[in-house]
Amino acid sequence: MLDIPHRLGIDIGKVIVDGARNDGTDTAFFSDNFLRTTALPGAFEVIHKLVAQFGPENVFLVSKCGPRVQEKSLTWLAHHNFWKQTGMNPRAYRFCLRRPEKAAICKTLGITHFIDDRAEILVSMQGIVTHRYMFNPTDRELQRYAEHMQGEQVVRSWQELEPLILNTLR
Repeated sequence: MLDIPHRLGIDIGKVIVDGARNDGTDTAFFSDNFLRTTALPGAFEVIHKLVAQFGPENVFLVSKCGPRVQEKSLTWLAHHNFWKQTGMNPRAYRFCLRRPEKAAICKTLGITHFIDDRAEILVSMQGIVTHRYMFNPTDRELQRYAEHMQGEQVVRSWQELEPLILNTLR
């Protein structure tokens, strides 16, 4: 465990829940079959390692979604045994209704590291969150925010992300 108060924030959609892959059935997260939507490869395993380093009291899920998707998200996390597999506290989540609110949540929680798939979110956290990781963004997203990005690191997988975060803790 760390002696300094590093805190990690993680988005859910397209960071933990795989919003792109499909096994040939209707497993879109917004469908009735949302529980069949898979996690991104390596997500649970790497989050487990990060929780061991940060401490379970210092890792939070932070997601923008409405009440219906909030309920689906919590149901999906429980169904996939997320809390037990990762070691995260099952009450360590915060939802907001608007994207800009994520930065305020991170400020309140003292988040030092944040993982999100949207440049818009990470750019809004400049000056609040020191280590910002853009998880597998689209080319369009990167181009749209290129002139505003200052220190955000683009990563394409959990395996690529893990050493980047761990190296900041040394």
